[in-house]
Amino acid sequence: MDPFGIDSSNWYQSSETVQKTASKLPGTENMGFVDNFSDLSIEQKKNQQNQQLSSPRPPPPPPANRTLPAEKPNGRTDQLRRDNTIRKLFEPSNQSMQREGLIKHYMLKRESEYVDIQDFRFFVGTWNVNGQSPDSELHPWLRYDKSPPDLYCIGFQELDLSTEAFFYFDSLKEQEWLLAVRKSLHPKARYIEVRTIRLVGMMLVIFVKEQHLKHIREVMAETAGTGLMGKMGNKGGVAVRFVFHNTSFCVVNSHLAAHVEDFERRNQDYREICSRMSFAMLDQNIPPLSITRHDVVLWLGDLNYRLCMSDANEVKTKIVHGEIKQLLELDQLNIQRSTKKAFADFLEGEITFIPTYKYDSKTDRWDSSGKCRVPAWCDRVLWRGSNVKLLDYRSHMALKTSDHKPVSAVFDIGVKIVDNRRYKQAFEDLVRRMDRMENEFLPSVLLSHRDFTFENVRFRQLQREKFHITNDGQVPCHFVFIPKLNDAQYCKPWLRAEPSDGYLEPNETLEISLEVYVSKDSVTLLNSGVDSIEDILVLHLDRGKDYFLTICGNYVPSCFGTPLETLCRMKRPIREVPVSTLIDLQEKSLKKLSPWDTEGTEDRPLQIPKEIWLLVDHLYRNACHQEDLFQTPGMQEELQRIIECLDTSIPEVIPGSNHSVAEALLIFLEALPEPVICYELYHCCLDSSYDSRLCRKVISQLPRSHRSVFRYLMSFLRELLKYSEHNNLSVNMIASLFATLLLRPPPNLTGKQTPQDRQKAVNFIQGFLTGGADEDLT
Repeated sequence: MDPFGIDSSNWYQSSETVQKTASKLPGTENMGFVDNFSDLSIEQKKNQQNQQLSSPRPPPPPPANRTLPAEKPNGRTDQLRRDNTIRKLFEPSNQSMQREGLIKHYMLKRESEYVDIQDFRFFVGTWNVNGQSPDSELHPWLRYDKSPPDLYCIGFQELDLSTEAFFYFDSLKEQEWLLAVRKSLHPKARYIEVRTIRLVGMMLVIFVKEQHLKHIREVMAETAGTGLMGKMGNKGGVAVRFVFHNTSFCVVNSHLAAHVEDFERRNQDYREICSRMSFAMLDQNIPPLSITRHDVVLWLGDLNYRLCMSDANEVKTKIVHGEIKQLLELDQLNIQRSTKKAFADFLEGEITFIPTYKYDSKTDRWDSSGKCRVPAWCDRVLWRGSNVKLLDYRSHMALKTSDHKPVSAVFDIGVKIVDNRRYKQAFEDLVRRMDRMENEFLPSVLLSHRDFTFENVRFRQLQREKFHITNDGQVPCHFVFIPKLNDAQYCKPWLRAEPSDGYLEPNETLEISLEVYVSKDSVTLLNSGVDSIEDILVLHLDRGKDYFLTICGNYVPSCFGTPLETLCRMKRPIREVPVSTLIDLQEKSLKKLSPWDTEGTEDRPLQIPKEIWLLVDHLYRNACHQEDLFQTPGMQEELQRIIECLDTSIPEVIPGSNHSVAEALLIFLEALPEPVICYELYHCCLDSSYDSRLCRKVISQLPRSHRSVFRYLMSFLRELLKYSEHNNLSVNMIASLFATLLLRPPPNLTGKQTPQDRQKAVNFIQGFLTGGADEDLT
């Protein structure tokens, strides 16, 4: 028996392969793989919104200057013109709403006729508090200036480092720090909390002077975790967007990847936050707003960029000698900005203060631990937008709670204020002009092409095609992609158009991107052949005709998103299996026959999928001592290589770092259409979580392949926990993480789990990790 409990008696290997794999886990060689196998080859977000009502609403913020993909003229789709028959297939448009949207668009273009700019004072602060509770007043930070600001934007990182906060988002520290902040706001003004948003240890809170509250509207908050599987919230960002008078703001608080050498991972975190974070508008006719679709963006946080220097003593000497500018030339964030790899269009004030990281907690001494971290400016405030004037940029050395020092920036920001009399004049003039144009002309557009082919679409690999849309008519027009009859969305889940609607002036051209991305939510139907890379998009022109765009392509199957039963029947890489055979294998798996009784025949399935064995075996041999295993995300490029490797071969060595291999295992488990513990047993698991005997009984009811995988994974995780001193793993952390993957709630309960249910799921997994429920699983 191997350390994971898999029987070794029927492992098929040639003597050559046995020699090549001598370093593998003892006893894991017998899961029914074919001979000489080593020679075979071939991101709903929850939006939390609220809106403050104010005086009659001025025009909305202008739409983002986004570009869109282009298309070639094609005879086939040219024939798909709107006529009375085809029009019946699509939802009718609301003419009055279309007209209102066009009026808003044009009023924005004329806003210089009716808006004035007035400066308001913004205080923007950031502090990584290292999981500590407040132990002193925050006056040296939040009351640093004599004059009270109009708005406070205050961000924290590492607010709570507990496992409960990491997985369940529950934290008592949130209220502790909120109370400390409220007590320390400037005494010369009265402030009202506009919005607070927290993701694990990242928290952002916005306060505004009481007299300004009526001018704050369209307040929304969002989060984007960039930890493991692109969603764990130990790293990532939180943001609040709002409109103040007639200027739109987005405030982002982020905590990016750690470690000196991981600046590329920090760049990746930045890109993910920008691409994934969007705000769903209360008006469903307005597409979600990205971070950059705001007049002003304030970005603060522990960005974790370090100095390109390894000698801490040398850095400290330069600090003592006041050589700040020389050190900043080696600052990773400055380098990444100058090379346009991250924060390329953001500005930052001149840094004149000493590094804010890393100190011995409760002191002003540089880090004296064994690691002796090199001092760095991890904590930063940046911005983009017009009418922004930085008044001061500083650190606050008097606060010693954490191993970081807080930082703040003070701005005067010009805000657009509407003059209602001039607004009314411009509005009435515009309506008269539009009435004349609508009576004389119909809108028309020209598309650069309408047929798009996406070749070799793969799991988690983005493909993008672009086309241009030109307003060749004589009046402004509004375009929008609309759903076909009986469809809720305008496209299939793996496809999107960016932007999906917009306005065009006569002779104006816009670029639209069509993006294809196969996620865990769409991979299974594509693997099974139920879905294919085919769709027709309907581009509707208000008061005009519809244009049809044809999407086609081929999908390359992946072992990710394929059922366990099917994988156990495949002894070759999935790319070597014909699609017809794949479909047949899945049908056999669904019949839940008992192929396990056919031992000794060449059709006997594997005990566990070879892909799981390869990933686990790699981690067992290479990663038991890996620091922060299953806590640090992998690199996207490495994850793509790992997926391709498993889909095309049975490799001797899996490419990529240990962190990337670990995340690949988690992604594999997350993408399973039926989790390791089947949906139908979910409630039984929760009900039996208090009794190890009942837990074992539930596992015994799993299909053989699911039971073998569960047993194998539990044995592997128990092995990892033996090295917790090195890999920083704990039973509670591992149980919390794998409970979300192995014991997933049925689809109809997704997002509805109570804290009690989540804890029961953790307790169920924890019982097998601590040995109380690991007996009699065969």
